[in-house]
Amino acid sequence: MTQPLRFGIVAGEKSGDMLGADLIKALREHYADAEFFGIGGPAMVALGCRSLVPMDRLSVMGFVEPLGRLPELLRIKHKLERAFIENPPAAFIGIDSPDFNLRLETKLKQNKIKTVHYVSPSVWAYRAGRIFKIKRAVDLMLTLFPFETAIYDEHEVPVACVGHPLADQISFDNDKGQNRQQFNLADGDRVVALLPGSRRGEIKRLAPVFIAAAIDSLQQFPELKFILPVAGMESKIQLDELLLSFNILGKDQFQLAENSQAAMSASDMVLLASGTATLEAMLLRRPMVVCYKLAPITYAIASRMLQVPFVALPNLLAGKELVPEYVQKACTYEALSREISRFMSRSGESDSMYHKVLSEFEVIHRGLRLGGSVKAAQEIMNLIRVS
Repeated sequence: MTQPLRFGIVAGEKSGDMLGADLIKALREHYADAEFFGIGGPAMVALGCRSLVPMDRLSVMGFVEPLGRLPELLRIKHKLERAFIENPPAAFIGIDSPDFNLRLETKLKQNKIKTVHYVSPSVWAYRAGRIFKIKRAVDLMLTLFPFETAIYDEHEVPVACVGHPLADQISFDNDKGQNRQQFNLADGDRVVALLPGSRRGEIKRLAPVFIAAAIDSLQQFPELKFILPVAGMESKIQLDELLLSFNILGKDQFQLAENSQAAMSASDMVLLASGTATLEAMLLRRPMVVCYKLAPITYAIASRMLQVPFVALPNLLAGKELVPEYVQKACTYEALSREISRFMSRSGESDSMYHKVLSEFEVIHRGLRLGGSVKAAQEIMNLIRVS
């Protein structure tokens, strides 16, 4: 009797869990009995992925912050190495989390295990020298965006752009009215979604600024309503405490939501942290203001390495500033309040400017519809067949 095909897979955060779940579904279209083991979040586990360690133990970002967790991260890495080397999978798939996954992939490749890295590290943005480490670590790089493949082609690293699954999943229809119903919002309500991020550090740095900007905006636009999506119980508790500290917990103008995509769809504009959520907002064609705020030491290091003029994905994909960005010290509640005011006061020429931006969002959306998880699965199948 033929043994079911087994895949090693590691995702380190919520966006990776979503990509991993979609990839598991796509691979099972071809390998119905395939088994997956490694590290995954709720979406992957629900599909039968055996997670050897809770995913939140990998959810750490920055240059300095991981140092405090280094002993634990090394123990996790060694545990996974033993599991995969003792029981080799058909291929190992590391989803994002490059600082952790590339180290693991290097060891596995040395042990003749096929390695795939899904989501390109930002070698095109900073630390370009990592390309040599990547070449030693991976048999195949799967990128989400077309502009990311050039550096891999230049260094002869096998690469395929598969597009972003969200571009395939999110339709071109406007579901604002339908999504407003679940938040008890009327069609005529003026709504702003606030997404300060999912990690504790992000929420700590950005949520107070976002909430202060919202409160300030209510002075000029008292009818405004705000939705704050939460990524889980921990972030809900954190946001509840913040709302309480601002004395607005339970106020009608503010509500928490579990579905961030529905919250963005129901809104008129979005304030959000730089990351995958900016892509979602763009695909939903919502005007946005993007913020980026790191721990001071981390930012001091990152700012010296950055080789691109933008941090927001819509701007990187367009090659120009489509949406406003506020980075580090420039990210103040006064600046964000002005952006809300500017949007809510728009008319005439400024209104046509927003429509032009939304049209460019749609063009980018169509360009990212490349198959996503289905294409990623096909590329992995091709890699396995070659071996």
